[in-house]
Amino acid sequence: MNKKIGIFKPGFINSGNIFVLLFFYDWLLLGSNCRFLWRCPAHRMLKLYNENVTSNHLDIGVGSGYFMDKCRFPSPQPRLVLMDLNHNSLHTAGRRLARYNPETYHRNVLEPFNLDIPPFDSVGIMNLLHCLPGDMKTKGVVFRNISEVLKPGGVMFGSTIMYKGLKKNLIIARILEIINRRGAMTNLEDTVEDLKESLDRYFKESSVNIIGYEVLFRARK
Repeated sequence: MNKKIGIFKPGFINSGNIFVLLFFYDWLLLGSNCRFLWRCPAHRMLKLYNENVTSNHLDIGVGSGYFMDKCRFPSPQPRLVLMDLNHNSLHTAGRRLARYNPETYHRNVLEPFNLDIPPFDSVGIMNLLHCLPGDMKTKGVVFRNISEVLKPGGVMFGSTIMYKGLKKNLIIARILEIINRRGAMTNLEDTVEDLKESLDRYFKESSVNIIGYEVLFRARK
C-alpha cells in the first residue's frame, strides 16, 4: 500500500478514459457542484493555491490535478510530489502534470507517510477531509502526518465541505445526507470548531474562512 509509484515524464494526455475523467471531475465536481451546491466557486479555492503554493510542494488527495494545473507556481520547474490512496487519481493527475515530472506516492493519509525524501515548503489538501472516515477529531491525525513532512515555517492549506453547524437549506442538507449514506462523504459530524482545534494542536498558527459550505483553511508550522 505505502509505496512510491514513480515519476511521470512529459507527454500529451491522449487516453479517452483520462479525458472523460478530467471532464467529469473538472466540469461537474469543481465547476457545477462547487458553484451551485457548495456555494464556493473553484476560483476561490484556486486563489488559496496561488497565495500559498511554493516551488517545493506536496499535494494530497490530488483529484484530477486541476488546481496544480491552473495555479501559478513561483518557478517554472517546481518540485512537485503527489500523494493519494486512489491509483486512478495518481495516474490521471500525474499525466496531466507531466510537464513538472511529479513524483507520485500511494499512501493512506491516516497512517504515517514514511517518506524518505526531503521535507516540503507547502502542502495542499483540497476537498479530502470530508471523504475520510470518522469525525474531524479522528481526521486530525492527517495534520500530524503533514506537520512531520513540512519544513519549519512551511504552510499547509486546503478545503473541506462542512455540514454540522453551518446554516443550510433543506435541499442541501438532504443532498449531503444522501451522499454520506452512499459513502462518498463522511462529514455529518464534522464541525468548524473541531477543525480549528486539530489545526491548533499541530501548527503554530492557523486560520479558516467559510465560503458557502466550504471551509478554506491554512496553517503554518
